[in-house]
Formats: sequence, structure tokens, C-alpha cells
Amino acid sequence: MGFKFAERLVLLLTTAASLVEVSLANMTPGHTHSSAPKKFIVGESQNWKFGVNYTDWSLKNAPFYYNDTLVFKYDPPSNTTFPHSVSLLPNLRSFLNCDLRKAKMIANQTQGAGNGFNFVLKKKKKKKPYYFVCAERDGFHCKVGLMKFAVSPLHR
Repeated sequence: MGFKFAERLVLLLTTAASLVEVSLANMTPGHTHSSAPKKFIVGESQNWKFGVNYTDWSLKNAPFYYNDTLVFKYDPPSNTTFPHSVSLLPNLRSFLNCDLRKAKMIANQTQGAGNGFNFVLKKKKKKKPYYFVCAERDGFHCKVGLMKFAVSPLHR
């Protein structure tokens, strides 16, 4: 039980630190960014697969802005690959616990093939982060495979 609490605390602190870092970067004098939306391949050359730390990836590539595109590339299911998909979770608690009860699948097991699945970060009514996860194997990919990350897009 202590380990679970520590694990959640570290993830929560990492997420909070990333939001502060992004905010500070945008307030730094001389900080420039292109007004054109960018396209990010999630995981870069590793793509969307089991065992890659996507929280680290998102921190490295932050900040993200509205209208940027996240591209999820993954192999379709076969005899040699495990299936992956992309889902959104509704809140931080679900994200921290990989609780999939209210998950919304946005890309199925085959949509990541080829050029991948494109997700545009659109402005929402309420400014809330996007919580991305792989919900395959009843959350095993999220819990153990580190296939989850949060993005809080900013205005350009």
C-alpha cells in the first residue's frame, strides 16, 4: 500500500511540475514559439508501444498548444505484436489509477498503422488536461507498460 501511494505521489508531482515548467517557459522573456500548429509523433522513433515512459516524452516535448497534432503510430495486432489503442480518461484520479471505467476510445487497434492516428488538441469548454492511455489488456499497458501521459495545451 505504501508503494502505491508513493508511486501516485511521484506521478502527481511530475505532472504538476510539468504544468509549472510549461507556464514558466511561456512567461520567460525572449521565449518564442511558432504560431503554426506542430505535429508530434508520440514516442518519436519508439512510437506508441509498451515500456516507453510517455510522461517523460511529454515533458521533453512540452509545451503543447491548441491545434497541435499528436500522431499515435503502432502496429496492428498480429502473431508477433500486442494490440494497442488510444483512449482518453476523464480526470486525474482515473489517470493515476488507470481506471478505465469511463475511458473513451479514440483510436482502435488498427488505426495506428501506416501514417498513424492523428489527434488534434482542440480547445474545450473547460480547460482540463487531456489524459491519454492505452487501455488494452484491462489497463495493464497503462499500469505496467507506462503507456499514459497528460497534456495541458496552451494558447499560442
